Amino acid sequence: MAVSPNPPVYKFPKTTGACVDRLYKLQAERRLVDKQSEAMKAEEAALTEHLILTIPKSDATGVAGKLARCTVVKKIVPSVKDWDAFFEYVRKTKSFDLLQRRVSDKAVAERWDNGKTVPGVEQFNVVKLSMNKI
Repeated sequence: MAVSPNPPVYKFPKTTGACVDRLYKLQAERRLVDKQSEAMKAEEAALTEHLILTIPKSDATGVAGKLARCTVVKKIVPSVKDWDAFFEYVRKTKSFDLLQRRVSDKAVAERWDNGKTVPGVEQFNVVKLSMNKI
């Protein structure tokens, strides 16, 4: 993620207690907006599904409204049916570019909790805030 050369400057409340209250209010406001956003996403998904099911049944290659044009685009995506065979192929051919570079936080944490190490993986501390209403 790129860092902006001119990050926004905020005027914080004078006390840390007031900062906590401001953060709590901001989170509550964002949650309300998130709920509205989720409702909009649900309607978007329903309209998308409706158009995907409707457009191919007509003879049209797409449909246009007053603001936009929509076409149904098909894309082939991979789906692994036999993970053992897939991983054996990756190991044998050293085709690691077929994999994405991300570990499962939960799986690694479970091994660490059981006293095991995972070669090549180290701990990184993330600092977060915990917020509770009083």
